[in-house]
Amino acid sequence: MMAEIGSKHEHQEAPQPLAGRGILVAGGSMGIGRSVARACLLAGADVTISGRSHRPLEEAHDELQKLAAPHQNVAAVPADVSSPDAVEKLIASAASAMKTFTGVVNCAAILGPIGGLDQVAIDQWVSTIHINLIGTMLLCRSTIPLFRERGYGKIVNFSGGGATSPRPRFDAYAASKAAVVRLTENLADELSGTGIDVNAVAPGPVNTRMLKEVLDAGADRSGTKIHSQAQDQHAKGGTSPDRAAELCMLLLSAAGDGLTGRLLSAVWDPWPSLANWKEKLTGTDLYTLRRIVPSDRHIALE
Repeated sequence: MMAEIGSKHEHQEAPQPLAGRGILVAGGSMGIGRSVARACLLAGADVTISGRSHRPLEEAHDELQKLAAPHQNVAAVPADVSSPDAVEKLIASAASAMKTFTGVVNCAAILGPIGGLDQVAIDQWVSTIHINLIGTMLLCRSTIPLFRERGYGKIVNFSGGGATSPRPRFDAYAASKAAVVRLTENLADELSGTGIDVNAVAPGPVNTRMLKEVLDAGADRSGTKIHSQAQDQHAKGGTSPDRAAELCMLLLSAAGDGLTGRLLSAVWDPWPSLANWKEKLTGTDLYTLRRIVPSDRHIALE
């Protein structure tokens, strides 16, 4: 484990919605997770990040240390989230490194095999489910007892492309991310009244290493439509990961207390104002995954 006290860099006066909180960002060494970790730190939180690859983890840790105020703790823990033992050690390390452990953000994920179901390697398919779904489940499972004992906590799980609409040739990724959303909704119900909020975030088309994997796969493996969309996204620069990080700030802060069981799009949903509508959302199926029946579309099949 690499656990260090933050550097002595001073900050300009800025809102600190996460001051006094400790946030674990799984998958915080690269891509969107790294942006989330940076945003949490700048919002005043102690931060622990995890990742499987040591070099990116060390680089992210160094970056965060340079940004940290003297009172902030920054830690980095190598971990494979698909391993129950590794996750238990990660949660213990995070709880030890941060003064108050209040939130976990599950960003760790892989794209997995690209191609038709009967054409991809089954071991890669299963590995994708283990990291994206089982990893998220293990992190939730290990964190819940700590939050339940405290009577407060925030869990943010990352969704992705294919969770709410078909994404052919990316079956393992899409299936795992759809399952993450349903797991999020289940946990929100199970933990109702405990002070623990559980939500899912759809970050939108961010240019990450996953986009490069789609481009490198070519149209034959990824499909003409998705490959063309990837080329267009790459050319236009994609959505900033900071948008998803800002949404995480709401969900991890006191302003998001009571907002739970939702799948929120960082790009398309009016989430900056949702804190004002929490009571109206309660008991509705807004921002959730549901089956569509004919009456929902004013169609009569009888």
